[in-house]
Amino acid sequence: MKARVLPADEFLLLALALVVAPHAVHLQPWVVPLAAVMGLWRWAAGRGRAGLPGKWFLAAMAVSALAGILLSHGTLFGRDAGVALLTLLGGLKLLELRGYRDALILVFLGYFLVATNFFFSQSVFIAVYMLAATLAMTTVLVGINHPGGERHWRVHLRLAGRMLAQAVPVMVVLFVLFPRLPGPLWGMPADSRSSMTGLSDEMSPGSISQLSRSNAVAFRVEFQGALPKTSALYWRGPVMWFFDGRRWKAGFFGRSATLRYTALSGPVNYTVTLEPHNKPWLFALDLPAVTPERARITPDFQVLSARPVAHRERYAMTSYLDYRTDGLTSLERRWSLLLPGEGNPRTRELGREWRGQLRDPAAVAARALRFYREETFAYTLSPPLLLSADPVDEFLFGSRKGFCEHYAGSFVVLMRAAGIPARVVTGYQGGEFNALGGYLTVRQSDAHAWAEVWLEGRGWVRVDPTAAVSPTRVESGIAAALPAPDPIPGFLKRDSPWLQNLRFGLDFLNGGWNLWVLSYNQERQMQLLARLGFGLASWREMAAGLLAGVAGLLAAFSFFMLRDRARARPDPASRAYRRFCKGLAKVGLERRPEEGPLDFAARVAAARPDLKPAAEEITALYVDLRYGPGAGDLAELRRRVGAFRP
Repeated sequence: MKARVLPADEFLLLALALVVAPHAVHLQPWVVPLAAVMGLWRWAAGRGRAGLPGKWFLAAMAVSALAGILLSHGTLFGRDAGVALLTLLGGLKLLELRGYRDALILVFLGYFLVATNFFFSQSVFIAVYMLAATLAMTTVLVGINHPGGERHWRVHLRLAGRMLAQAVPVMVVLFVLFPRLPGPLWGMPADSRSSMTGLSDEMSPGSISQLSRSNAVAFRVEFQGALPKTSALYWRGPVMWFFDGRRWKAGFFGRSATLRYTALSGPVNYTVTLEPHNKPWLFALDLPAVTPERARITPDFQVLSARPVAHRERYAMTSYLDYRTDGLTSLERRWSLLLPGEGNPRTRELGREWRGQLRDPAAVAARALRFYREETFAYTLSPPLLLSADPVDEFLFGSRKGFCEHYAGSFVVLMRAAGIPARVVTGYQGGEFNALGGYLTVRQSDAHAWAEVWLEGRGWVRVDPTAAVSPTRVESGIAAALPAPDPIPGFLKRDSPWLQNLRFGLDFLNGGWNLWVLSYNQERQMQLLARLGFGLASWREMAAGLLAGVAGLLAAFSFFMLRDRARARPDPASRAYRRFCKGLAKVGLERRPEEGPLDFAARVAAARPDLKPAAEEITALYVDLRYGPGAGDLAELRRRVGAFRP
């Protein structure tokens, strides 16, 4: 079957390709390539190199696509399955594209697919890219609706650009004044959270080393005052109490705690902008001294939100970097000495041996650090798997290659074996200062684990055994600490200053976008309106302000468009034709408002056969100049109108 070629076919294919391309990294690996094959098939059909499939073949392809999505996702609903379904349906629609209606459906489907890209990412880069894709789709829409659809695509592109530019003021008014809801306008299923990365309430060998390969931003921090030393930047997260021989698990505290501590240094004030991670914990420097709004602090000094952090959170904090804690409850003592009934016998024996030699718990902890420092331990992002039934023994006396979770976990087992209360703390350590924005960026690659031991008279004392093996980890970051043979992820490399500056600039841009656009919630909306002097306190007042603002903009647009149209002078061909019509009006042949040039010429010829040749020649010249694709002969039109005598 031969395909009917529409003027905008190829630009429509290009626009749809722009919209669908980002989904190649989100959807199942077969979805976007299959849609691309359908697009290439349509392109070949439009050029006469292939025929379009029949309806039975299309029906079979549609059933196969549905079956593939159902097998890949187990459902036809949800974010991933739904977007995959729309993408493949768009490809199938291309294979039955034969007229204006089909093209219009594809354009509207393209607009909807633009919105689906924000289900996966809302970064400023995706926003700019989708703006370009929207411009391309609007260009196609202009082209298929333009009476001169065969005109060059640049003409349609300029018109589409003007239309989008005129929509910007309305968009700004809607963004600023549209009432903000506490949550999203739609509820996304669980797969919308599947790509979130972050710390867990469990820790096992390799869990944090895998997380450290991610370049995702965990949070950004703005300090009020001087930036503390990198070695002091321990961002506290889940605290691990329970060990089953291989995995560590966090404790459960259903109540808030009144922290008992003595500050030994001045307060550090800062503001955290936390990325969503779908867990309840908020991160703060050791030791958090305040509780953010709608949050609480547990007895093990972890800050917890009242609900999982599913959206970007911004909160102010105060911490003390030097402190002494007070009080160890019987429950905490019991938890911090727990070990499985059996397993890792060599580690247990070593801990008991040290305690027998050194009665002071602080001396035992120092002996353990010397053990890590003096033996052949190595800090690596790719430690060997610990497959034996005694993984701590295998690490301490076998592989001796590990990441922070290996060192923190084994150290706590040694301390508990020696009868010293100890626990594992996970979180982040360090961060990267962005001089352009004046803030610290903490990424998932900064994930870290350390230990705390209870020492009488000092309370819980931080001990970082990783620093004993690789001091540069806490002083200069993970990139400086990894040994030369280890493959360093590209985003951790600091070899090129200009690339680093570019990365800082992009992060600053994305951070500003997150802060001022994506985090524009109900509270920030009220604050902005108050600063602008608008006392819009209720939804009714905001709705009225929204309607007034949009109506004012539409009125302004209408005024300028009508004024420009009133001032616009007709083109030379139209002015010549008007003189021709005025001459006929003098003899009783006045052109009616709804009458086209050809119909008027036919009526003149019927009423005055003697004027038929001249009227038809003048009309043909005018139609060619005004509506035809050619340049026409304006001078000839003017000459004939000047010589015309009714």
